[in-house]
Amino acid sequence: MTGRPAALVTGSARGIGRAAALALADAGYDVAVNFSVSEQAAEQTAAAARERGAQTLVVQADVADEDAVGRMAAAVEARFGRLDALVNNAGTSIDVPPSDIDGLDMADWDRVFAVNVRGVFQVTRACLPMLREAETAAIVNTASIVGLRPGPQPFPYAASKAAVINLTRTLAGALGPRIRVNAVAPGWMEGDWMQARLGEKYDSLMERRARMTPLRRCVTADDVAATIVSLVVSNPFVTGEVVVIDGGFSAIT
Repeated sequence: MTGRPAALVTGSARGIGRAAALALADAGYDVAVNFSVSEQAAEQTAAAARERGAQTLVVQADVADEDAVGRMAAAVEARFGRLDALVNNAGTSIDVPPSDIDGLDMADWDRVFAVNVRGVFQVTRACLPMLREAETAAIVNTASIVGLRPGPQPFPYAASKAAVINLTRTLAGALGPRIRVNAVAPGWMEGDWMQARLGEKYDSLMERRARMTPLRRCVTADDVAATIVSLVVSNPFVTGEVVVIDGGFSAIT
C-alpha cells in the first residue's frame, strides 16, 4: 500500500474523466486511468498525472462488462493496495435526436443504459471492499443537467442520467456512514461531446447559452473536475447530493 490515497476514474482518457484524473493527481492522489477503446489517450492522461507526482495504472475495461470490471478492481488493488475515491465517469450516448422517436433502435437504448447505469453500479460494487477499508472514502458519479430537467439530448442518455441521480441517492443511503456518494450534473459543456451533439450549430448555440448564463460562459471539463475533487476531499458531511455545474443557467430559466 502506498502512502498516498488512490482514486479510480472511469472513462478518463478524455474530457471530464481526464480532467478529474489530473485534478486528483494535483490533490495528492495516485490515479487509475480507465479506458474502453482509447488506449493512446489514456496513456497520455496517465503520463500527465505522473508529471503531477502521481503513481498511475492504465486499465482497460468496458464498465458494462461485469467480468472486465472485476478484473479492473483487482488490478487497482494489486497496484495500489487501496482505493479511497471512485469517480464513475464512463458514459456513452447516441446521435438520434428526441424528435426522431421512431428512429431509436432499442439495442442502442440498452447499450446506453448498460454503460451509464449498470456500469456505475457494477464498478461501485466491485470497488466496495477497498472503499470500505479506506479511512475516508468518496464516490462521485457523473450525471447531467438533462437528468434533472428536459434538454436536447437523446432519450436514452437523458433517462440514464436521471437513473444515475436516483442511484446516487440510493447508494448514499446504503453505503453511509463509511462511504459518501454524490453526483455532478454539468450543463452545456465546451468540447467534443457537445460538438458531436450540436454539429454545425455548436458555435452559435454555445454562444447563445453563454449569453443566457449568469457567469457568461459554458462549463468546461476543468470546472467539473474542480467540483469532483471538492466532493472527494472537502465535503466530509455531504452525501446524496447532486451538484449542478452550469454557471447558474438552470437557476434562472
